Amino acid sequence: MTDKRSKALIMFSGGQDSATCLAWALDKFDYVETLGFNYEQRHSIEMQCRQRVLANMRAAFPNWTGTLGDDHIIDLSALGAMSDTSLTRDVEISLSEEGLPNTFVPGRNLIFLNFAAALGYRRGLTTLIGGMCEADFSGYPDCRIETLNAQMKAISLGMDRTFTLETPLMHLSKAQAWALAHELGGQGLIDLILEDTHSCYKGERKVRHDWGYGCGTCPACDLRAKGWESYSRGL
Repeated sequence: MTDKRSKALIMFSGGQDSATCLAWALDKFDYVETLGFNYEQRHSIEMQCRQRVLANMRAAFPNWTGTLGDDHIIDLSALGAMSDTSLTRDVEISLSEEGLPNTFVPGRNLIFLNFAAALGYRRGLTTLIGGMCEADFSGYPDCRIETLNAQMKAISLGMDRTFTLETPLMHLSKAQAWALAHELGGQGLIDLILEDTHSCYKGERKVRHDWGYGCGTCPACDLRAKGWESYSRGL
């Protein structure tokens, strides 16, 4: 018998945005599988935190336990080997001549989407979910909706199957992302994101700020801190 449930595959890194997107997916779909990418990131904290978030999401929200399905990890070490960026090398974060921060990993989201669709094809999951955002981001060209729409059209043509991409945070600020998390899971989800997720580019988890763990100085921490401050003022 054909499975008529609504199903999705989320690209899940273990950061604030992807954790919020995961909660959104679990609230919206009947069945959700998660996918992480190991591309030889500068630190391993991200891969560790994603497992903690998944475990604690199951424990804290039993109503989502039956919806949260298998987790997958894809080895994309070749991407890290060829990328000369501050996310894949121990170098200081800076701006390139083009004005992009060197945290930009060329081709990353495009590659992620291709591999996610390939896995989704095999698993029968044609709805992909990602935390890409145009409102609060560093100008990455592969986060733009035009880029993502073009990539999804190519994927659907190339696999002769219609794939769609859901980006719940595309037009939300970081403050609005915090508000969405609260709407989806209340203070319990906010606390989980604060304690268990990781977004700091430098992999720092020794210092716990009001907005979570991080170095407090990198662009990701700065963005998260400002979003938390704005969200907190609105409480």
